[in-house]
Amino acid sequence: MKILQLNHVALHVSDLDASCRFYEQVLGLTKIDRPAFDFEGAWYELSPAAQQSPRQELHLIARPPENAMPPRECHIALLVESIERAEARLRSCGALFQPPKRRPDGAIQIFLRDPDGHVIELCSWAGMY
Repeated sequence: MKILQLNHVALHVSDLDASCRFYEQVLGLTKIDRPAFDFEGAWYELSPAAQQSPRQELHLIARPPENAMPPRECHIALLVESIERAEARLRSCGALFQPPKRRPDGAIQIFLRDPDGHVIELCSWAGMY
């Protein structure tokens, strides 16, 4: 078996509307078409198909998470073009987040939580772009 890439991440959310606002307005993700499942949810594009074939996606499932607050070690990491622009966007949205911190390998990280407490890491490599 050969794994080609990460296809999607699925998260249970307790308030679909609040989660959609967070992922659209705070993180700037684009909503994409979703099959007609028998439960509510929303799908988002994480990387355009032009960058990854096929694109990578985030799937929100409208069911409360089983654990009230996931630990920081359980997180989604999203590579961003500029950690400075990401920080500016979070500040302009009034989002709560931990300020940028450099990892030992040189990557820079920002951590924040979505409305259900899922941990989101925004990361960038210094001098990446």
